[in-house]
Amino acid sequence: MKIKQALLSTVSAGALLSIGTVVANADTNVTVKSGDTVSTLAAANNTTIDAIVNANHLQNGGNLIFVDQSLVIPDADGASTTTSAQQTTTSAATATPAQQAAPAAAAQQAAPAQQAAVPAASGSDAAAKAWIAARESGGSYTATNGQYYGKYQLSLDKLHGDLSAANQEAVATQYATSRYGSWAGAQAAWQSQGWW
Repeated sequence: MKIKQALLSTVSAGALLSIGTVVANADTNVTVKSGDTVSTLAAANNTTIDAIVNANHLQNGGNLIFVDQSLVIPDADGASTTTSAQQTTTSAATATPAQQAAPAAAAQQAAPAQQAAVPAASGSDAAAKAWIAARESGGSYTATNGQYYGKYQLSLDKLHGDLSAANQEAVATQYATSRYGSWAGAQAAWQSQGWW
């Protein structure tokens, strides 16, 4: 009886070890911080700009990335890497506003991360986005409620000091897609819990 238990324990431990190996070989996900560039992320993770651009389907050769954007970081040949999941490039206390994209003459050097308008939502996502805005602020970009601000009632720390309508749209869309997968998913969450 003890031999069967020992054998079962050994098989179970082996299965867990093999599962752990699969997870450890997963691609790294990095959240872009202010001042990050594709080239600095590539250097920090021992990979290439092209590998990051291809893994994330980035436009303009990776010259346009956004603060709080999640990027997959593969190794130089596209295989998985085992580096840490989040890069710490600047502390929240010393973070500077996001910088503008590099001019076309500097296309070889990746542009620093920036906040920019995200393409308009389509179909049901556009309706869900409007639904959330109506309930959160009545559509007002200047609505306030304690630490929450604007059309989508985002916390002030998520807006990084930029209260402009364009930044509110970009941050809200990034938040809705990263947390809920889509604006429709965000609306479903709002309807079930009373907030998004």
